[in-house]
Amino acid sequence: MRKHTLAVTAAFSILALSACGSGDTTDSTGAAGAGAGDGADMRLALNQTEEHPSFIALDNFGTRLSEETDGRYSIEVYPNEELGAQAEALQYVGDGSVDMGIVSGTQLENLNDDFAAFNMPGAFDSVEHQMNVIHDEEIVGELYASLEESNNVTILGGFTQGTRSIYSDAPVETPGDLAGLKIRVQESPLHIGMIEAMGGSATPMAFGEVYTALQSGVLDGAENNEVSYFTQKHFEVAPFYSRTNHLVGLDYLIINTDVLNGMSEEDRQAFLDGWTATHEEHTELWAAATEQAITDAEAGGATFVEVDAAAFSEALSTLQDEFLTTDSQKALFEASRSAAN
Repeated sequence: MRKHTLAVTAAFSILALSACGSGDTTDSTGAAGAGAGDGADMRLALNQTEEHPSFIALDNFGTRLSEETDGRYSIEVYPNEELGAQAEALQYVGDGSVDMGIVSGTQLENLNDDFAAFNMPGAFDSVEHQMNVIHDEEIVGELYASLEESNNVTILGGFTQGTRSIYSDAPVETPGDLAGLKIRVQESPLHIGMIEAMGGSATPMAFGEVYTALQSGVLDGAENNEVSYFTQKHFEVAPFYSRTNHLVGLDYLIINTDVLNGMSEEDRQAFLDGWTATHEEHTELWAAATEQAITDAEAGGATFVEVDAAAFSEALSTLQDEFLTTDSQKALFEASRSAAN
């Protein structure tokens, strides 16, 4: 923890120095920020590695944006939780310490429980279905603006996390095989309930701590997609990837609302067009990376296990009634399901 704190402090020190040298203005709180329409070197917090499709797509986003705005705007991506874990990144984007970040739906659910509709198992049938829904303004427009007044955060859209499954140090073929196993889960009541419904013991934990926890036995397993399973080297300490396919996961790109509103009309359009190209590129990269991750993880000793899909589906069937309790949550979930049809 001390090393992580020092790393974050050092990163912010560098950011502060670079801001002082870039001609940025300072608001009434003393935080560095670009004047409206002046442009900015925007900082983006990411919890993935430089090899991950999210980093690659976002890095390309920065290059395109700089070209399209003649250098007025650029994006520097800070991977590997250099600017903190996702909960911290969400806070930093809101207070303007960081301009943008990638955060999971579970983080946003903690601020507005309507996001639970898209975190629910069964919300999406596939990555294609998911991408169509989360970039449909008629479905998500009000939801994406819901944190602007309260948290100064605007949601722009999302990246798929792919289909998520359980991995551990032993094969899991039925919910009964999860009994007593401590499974890392994102910090969300819904996702805690999801693991418990499947038979495991849910253990909330920051993503960057999972490898060591698996290695030391603090955790027996985790749930994630094949790409993160390989790029984070979790296959080394949890060699059985059991295809529960319990969820199509979702990350969101968030931006400080003041930063977005400070863009000129021309630069804002270039930014939004660049984001569209970015999430489309990410989806293509994701498909290729998933296939490669499976191949590489198997070469590293991982075993991919087929499960009793019907048994897991039945175990998860109670979650909708338990967690989708408001009219707005139900409407979003139903809109997603209608889009599949």
